[in-house]
Amino acid sequence: MIRKYKVEDTAALEAAWRAATRIAHPFLDHSFVEQEADMLRRVYLPHSETWVIETEGDPVGFIALNGDEIGGLFLDPSCHGKGLGRALVDHAIALKGPMWLEVFEKNLAGRRFYHRYGFIETGRSIHDATGEMLLKVAFSQTH
Repeated sequence: MIRKYKVEDTAALEAAWRAATRIAHPFLDHSFVEQEADMLRRVYLPHSETWVIETEGDPVGFIALNGDEIGGLFLDPSCHGKGLGRALVDHAIALKGPMWLEVFEKNLAGRRFYHRYGFIETGRSIHDATGEMLLKVAFSQTH
């Protein structure tokens, strides 16, 4: 089930985010990850349009939207490969239409997921806080 974020979801979603981040972003410095965890709790979850996906009544992941940008898509790794990420992106596109996002170049699993979905690279930039390369990818029904 996909539903709107509630503040009571924060701990479960942070745990899912941390587990997914360890797998997708092992190249990120621990202090940066801790800063982002704080921002996740205080800013990203409550101030984005955040949608939660549940399995058996438990929140296991989320997609955070900022206009036509996917600000974050994270699932507990135990749920990877089960179609939940695709369901969240389907939900976002149904709500917002064409979407875009930035993904770290070194996040190979994330890049594969977005490529399989139909996102295409539209640009590159350096992430200021980490010095890592970011890829901007976009999806629209016309691709």
